[in-house]
Amino acid sequence: MKFVNPLPFVSDIERSKRFYTETLALRILEDHGNFVLFENGFALHDGQSLHETVFGTEDTSDAPYGRKNLVLYFEVEDVTATCQHVASRTELIHEVRKEPWGQRVFRLFDPDGHIIEIGEPQ
Repeated sequence: MKFVNPLPFVSDIERSKRFYTETLALRILEDHGNFVLFENGFALHDGQSLHETVFGTEDTSDAPYGRKNLVLYFEVEDVTATCQHVASRTELIHEVRKEPWGQRVFRLFDPDGHIIEIGEPQ
């Protein structure tokens, strides 16, 4: 079995596309309206339509999609410059710091509250 990609639900696909393209500088490979695939294999799906596809019912919950229990992890060569770019556009959970395993990372939330971790390659 081959793992392909995570597919987080988002509440506003246009807002999320802007965030991931403008704040994180990801490039869109395919845009199908309610589903967006980025060049790196990361993808987003409109939560309401994906809920209907998966469960066959309308999502009537008011719970946020991001619940601080999943980390979307990305790597960049220059973590310091990326952190400065991202911090100028959104609030960070924390600035670049060195973790116990030796890697330098920073973290933030996307518009739906999903945790994003950006680190340097190990």
